[in-house]
Amino acid sequence: MANIPSGNRDSFGSKFGVIAAAAGSAVGLGNIWRFPLVTTQNGGGAFLILYISFIVFIGIPVMLSEFSIGRRAQLNAFGSFKKLAPKTPWYLVGFLGILTAFAILSFYSAVAGWTLEYLVQAISGKLLHTDDYVKNFADFSTDVYRPLIWQMVFMFLTAIVVYAGIKKGIEKFTKILMPVLVILIGVVVVRSVSLPGAAEGIKYLFVPDWSAVNFKTVLMALGQAAFSLSIGMGTLITYGSYIQKDNHLLRTSSQVALADTSIAILSSLMVIPAIFAFSSVSIDQMSPGPGLVFEVLPAVFKAMPGGVIFAVVFFFLLAVAALTSTISVLEVVVAYLKEELGMTRGKATIIASVSISVLGVLATLSFSSLSGFHIFGLNIFDLLNFASANIMLTFGALFIVVFVGWKLGKSNFLDEISNKGEIKSVLHKIVFFIIRYIAPVAIGIIAVAALFIKGLT
Repeated sequence: MANIPSGNRDSFGSKFGVIAAAAGSAVGLGNIWRFPLVTTQNGGGAFLILYISFIVFIGIPVMLSEFSIGRRAQLNAFGSFKKLAPKTPWYLVGFLGILTAFAILSFYSAVAGWTLEYLVQAISGKLLHTDDYVKNFADFSTDVYRPLIWQMVFMFLTAIVVYAGIKKGIEKFTKILMPVLVILIGVVVVRSVSLPGAAEGIKYLFVPDWSAVNFKTVLMALGQAAFSLSIGMGTLITYGSYIQKDNHLLRTSSQVALADTSIAILSSLMVIPAIFAFSSVSIDQMSPGPGLVFEVLPAVFKAMPGGVIFAVVFFFLLAVAALTSTISVLEVVVAYLKEELGMTRGKATIIASVSISVLGVLATLSFSSLSGFHIFGLNIFDLLNFASANIMLTFGALFIVVFVGWKLGKSNFLDEISNKGEIKSVLHKIVFFIIRYIAPVAIGIIAVAALFIKGLT
């Protein structure tokens, strides 16, 4: 099947649209329920210093690798490798990206649906009248029907945006959703840092505690930096193919990384001071993940003056963060079906959404009627989560930097990121050196360690 000529492809219409879409892909639920606790439990400011260093020296170069592959080929993740390395097995890396996106969205849509349930509970007033938040979450997540309904609603919302295309769908909506997300986080941050006792939380978050830093901490900072930017699953390759040729890719990558990091830090300021002010549970005893936002934070909002309003705002922004991520992941699969199998965007969106939802149903039912079904000791939800985060994403990112550094090559890479020599910068050669020699080693270490160290990615 012939690929669609690049001249007929939709594309982002503005530089802000590129940043909003790519940052929206990177900013997700992990920024809110993983980053704050991981940071505070691993040295606070010390972890932040490590994390930001890895973002600059590893995350941005890897992001730039994906952008350069997509924009040079002007195709989806699978088609890009097939075009840039014809008659070689490199196309399998692109196919791995498609499979990774498929797997991630199948269970991520279930979690995204939970945010809608809690938004409704917050609006109705039920949430803050609950006495046992652990039981409330358990009762909901183990119900057969409610989680499925919300999962389907979220997939429908995601499909509507992707169905509309790049300019009229993804770009249009992320240009609205991302500023809304930042404003809402800002509102909650102002309230959180003004609470009695919040100063201790701020100190805990930003003051470096180097005694808490060990080899695992360094690996966690590296893993968080490498994969908080949505790398390794074809999203940035796909989005890169929609970036116009006059775009400054290094600047765009840096801006996306800055936006993602800023929102992660703001999310920490939103969560940690509030926990210090009202939670009776020690932060060191908490686990990053759904329990933080669905069990701990509702209790915090209940104890907070004006908590009803802030609960509604919080779960709305949580839903927005999830939506900006699910849009980008679905687009990876849709672009593949559209360009490699010759489908219309509408048909590709429907087929991708339905097929992902089928697997998603199995993931959701892992907490109820399929709770007794296990593979390798894991239920379907946990298996998809582990396989995608610990295996598929890490090795996908590893293969991508090896491809750019050793197959695509220095001249082609520099030609692409310099816009055929129009942009002069000494940083270009430094970035390529990192991609070729440093990034493969760093990501390789993560790939191996993630298989054995729980909570690394």
